[in-house]
Amino acid sequence: MTIMKRKKFNGAFVAFGVLSAVCLARLFLLVTAEAAQPLAKAGDVVHGKVLYQGCAGCHSIDENDIGPKHRGVLGRHAGSLPDYRYSAALKNSGLTWDEQSLDRWLTNPSALVPGTKMFFKLDDAQSRADIIAYLKEQK
Repeated sequence: MTIMKRKKFNGAFVAFGVLSAVCLARLFLLVTAEAAQPLAKAGDVVHGKVLYQGCAGCHSIDENDIGPKHRGVLGRHAGSLPDYRYSAALKNSGLTWDEQSLDRWLTNPSALVPGTKMFFKLDDAQSRADIIAYLKEQK
């Protein structure tokens, strides 16, 4: 139980406990607003490898399939593998694959590059970070 002390201020009593609660609430709102901003999450390579199995319906690490191969994708210019037929939209996107661009791509490929062939999107930020961490290891 909290005991609130009172102090007379301009003829009115102000409960310091209430003022403290208001200050804490404002601090909580500031911290919550900061937390709502997207933060870079550390990816789990092992979990990313497990999740990548879901990508294997279209992609492979070493061979082109419905989608292009992924070995060495980080640092690669989008649409640049000579032995894969990309959409014109992706070829002309000007993207270079890094952690941020892959995260945006996996979040919603057609929003990032309208006209792309890829339709799969991944809503969970941690799952995206895990897959990207796994891809980063596939040099």
